[in-house]
Amino acid sequence: MAVPYDYYRIFYYVAQHKSFTKAAEALGNNQPNITRCMNNLEQDLGCKLFVRTNHGVSLTPEGQRLYSRAAVAFEQLRLGESEIRADCSLRTGSISIAASEAALHLTLLDRLGAFHRRYPGIHLRITNDSTPRAMEGLLRGQVDCAAITTPCPVRKSLQETALVSFREILICGSDFHDLAVVCMSRGTSTYTFYQQLFLKHNLAFHVEMEAGTMDQVLAMVQSNLGVGFYPESMAAPALAAGTVFQIRLAEPIPERFVNLIEDTSRPQSVAMKAFKKMLLAPEEE
Repeated sequence: MAVPYDYYRIFYYVAQHKSFTKAAEALGNNQPNITRCMNNLEQDLGCKLFVRTNHGVSLTPEGQRLYSRAAVAFEQLRLGESEIRADCSLRTGSISIAASEAALHLTLLDRLGAFHRRYPGIHLRITNDSTPRAMEGLLRGQVDCAAITTPCPVRKSLQETALVSFREILICGSDFHDLAVVCMSRGTSTYTFYQQLFLKHNLAFHVEMEAGTMDQVLAMVQSNLGVGFYPESMAAPALAAGTVFQIRLAEPIPERFVNLIEDTSRPQSVAMKAFKKMLLAPEEE
């Protein structure tokens, strides 16, 4: 028959205080009950753990051996309690987010900055991934959530929440006579989006130059390597500076979204719940 866990807790306090009476006070119990529990523990283990004296108690060799184990266990429990309390008060903790580049620039960076200012003890780990890679990290449990751009098929086990909408425009450099198309590489949500859009209008989507990041798209367009589709808000500084120009289209490009993706089969930390609440809150004017 297993020894009740509470017996070891009482044993630890008696050994710490070297007194049944003081241990009872620390535990909010009474001395006769503490004595009874320790007598039961000694009977269950088949040996004496304490030497009783008029000045209190001391440990026998067997008691010393048991205390060396119990002390480690209870100190680890205390440490765990302290860490959990710190996490629950948002003094410590961590959040891991896989985000596409557009998601970072369009919504995450501002919210992450505000969250860090409010909870500086929370460790933030952000990986800048393409939408497919961000989804893969979430499904493998390597991140707490993913922030991606549409289109992206989402499994039924995942929860999808729209964060912000955006439109892209067609931009070019000062010299665009050949109209070569610059786009994100195959397999990204941006490439898929334009491939489907062109197909809808019975057009072939032919990309002459593939970029690995959104920043590369802008840089390549500014260098007159071709024309490219780019989020309007992200292109605004370059448009204002006159380093790129907008090509007006007869039909506007359909709206896209940055979505938060979560795995509902895994429990969320207190830190992640707090960040999600801030992420979904209306932006302050």
